[in-house]
Amino acid sequence: WVAARVEFLLRQSGCSGPAYGTIAAGGRAATILHYVRNDRKLQDGELLLLDAGGEFGGYAADVTRTMPVGRTFSAAQAQLYDTVVAAQQAAIDAAVPEAAHERVHQAAVEVLVDGMIDAGLLEGSRAECIEKESFKRFYMHGTSHWLGMDVHDAGDYRRGDSSRPLEPGMVLTVEPGIYVPVADDIPERFRGIGIRVEDDVLITPSGHEVLSEGLPKQRDEIERVRGRALS
Repeated sequence: WVAARVEFLLRQSGCSGPAYGTIAAGGRAATILHYVRNDRKLQDGELLLLDAGGEFGGYAADVTRTMPVGRTFSAAQAQLYDTVVAAQQAAIDAAVPEAAHERVHQAAVEVLVDGMIDAGLLEGSRAECIEKESFKRFYMHGTSHWLGMDVHDAGDYRRGDSSRPLEPGMVLTVEPGIYVPVADDIPERFRGIGIRVEDDVLITPSGHEVLSEGLPKQRDEIERVRGRALS
């Protein structure tokens, strides 16, 4: 129902339709990166990961927000959510002209790893976890892709042996996440939590512009929106 409602609103707003298959994943389904069945019933106390975007004027949007099904995040959900938002901000800050595309990913990973260590999901130092890639158990995808006439738009990510530098006019997504499987060796309070926060970023001559910044994403903003929706 959530996915259908989103796609109705996209068309009602003037989009030709969704730019890709909408993902509306509740609870542990949010740990599945491209969960498109969208048939799991939402439960109070869980999170809803909503990854959706419309096609307008021949161009695609690709935005993700994660929110509580109820009014507020639990303490464990809040801890991981704040980590993801901080990682996204670090990645957005790195998205400037002449910066290597891979630096956007590296900036996000550094913050995510720190948060995973603080949560007890990883052991060791940041450098050790990055070198061993142990973080990939909980963050297994890249942070960014090109966005344009297709949701995964055409374009190389490397120039020779080096990561491609960002240039004014490029548009890319910035979408870090944390996906915690249900496993005995993971603190119970974190099991089955999936979180992703994604925005669309235009590289400008002086830095960048977040094209989707009108959508709330800070935890207190999300909780206010949920409170109004359920009042």
